[in-house]
Amino acid sequence: MWEEMLAMRGVTLSYETVREGGLKFGQIYANGLRHKSPRPSDVWHLDEVFLKINGRLHYLWRAVDQDGDVLDILVQRHRDRKLLRKFFRKLLKELQYAPRVIITDKLKSYCALKAEMMSRVEHVQHKSQNNRAENSHQPTRVREKVMRRFKSAGHAQRFLSPFGIITSHFRVGRHLYEMRFVLSLF
Repeated sequence: MWEEMLAMRGVTLSYETVREGGLKFGQIYANGLRHKSPRPSDVWHLDEVFLKINGRLHYLWRAVDQDGDVLDILVQRHRDRKLLRKFFRKLLKELQYAPRVIITDKLKSYCALKAEMMSRVEHVQHKSQNNRAENSHQPTRVREKVMRRFKSAGHAQRFLSPFGIITSHFRVGRHLYEMRFVLSLF
């Protein structure tokens, strides 16, 4: 549809033009969405997932709020307390408030981080309660497959930072599903 409108005006686009536009303006658009969106909830889910980039293992750290909205993403080569501290400082600086509850899996770095940085925050470590963060990795896996993997850690970081925020924006929240169901009954 929009391609035809541009063609009528004499503008031709290639997939490369669209890709470069996404790289150039994606982060700006994501930052605008982040600043205009309401404050995330005070229950945060943290998780890490493995990414294979050029045959080497990398870790994708992700913070998600209670509604499944992505708060921040960090791609790193190692998985230790020092990098988790870096990720959390960045997250706290951007959001400018501390969570009430952190829900994680049983990685020991999370306990060390909590004891070191946020002693007043409740920390829940349970496998099944962290499904919100686990499910937020699914769109990333789909894009990774379509893109035939990421070429570098920097490429993954540049792509996934705005991608997580933008997909959260266009995904309908869980609280709206119930309303749609109720309205469809009438």
